[in-house]
Amino acid sequence: MSYLDIETKKISPIVEELNTLLADYHVYYQNLRGFHWNVLGKNFFDLHEKFEELYTDARIKIDEIAERILTLRHHPKSRFSEYFKISALKEVDPLISDKQMVDHILTNHEKILKQMGKVVKKAEDAGDEGTIDLMGGYIAELEKVSWMLDAWTKDTRDQL
Repeated sequence: MSYLDIETKKISPIVEELNTLLADYHVYYQNLRGFHWNVLGKNFFDLHEKFEELYTDARIKIDEIAERILTLRHHPKSRFSEYFKISALKEVDPLISDKQMVDHILTNHEKILKQMGKVVKKAEDAGDEGTIDLMGGYIAELEKVSWMLDAWTKDTRDQL
């Protein structure tokens, strides 16, 4: 069955970028779990809940990205050894301050957004509207969460 209206040779570059995004999300997810489990201090209640919200969202996106790769008739990468080779994100020691945790998350968001842009570019080159649509929603959501986390790091008197 051929349900894709995309040239076969243009699918592999999309899948390659999606697999990198999948790897990024796996590392991001695990870092968030570590932060969730280890956050301490006066911001514990707010951040413990926020980190759980973020890793729950990441878990959903991991599945959706893998399913998009399968929709494109390829197998998603599924081993951490592969993820660590291709991800721009790195594991982080979760025994850091709450401010450092949020800063690390914002750095990860920047890298994930950059990778999403690469996915969109390859999808545009191939006319892959399904992937473009998926990424568009992800980008808008991640930008909003990033704005909110960045606001958390500031004082009202700070310059936006």
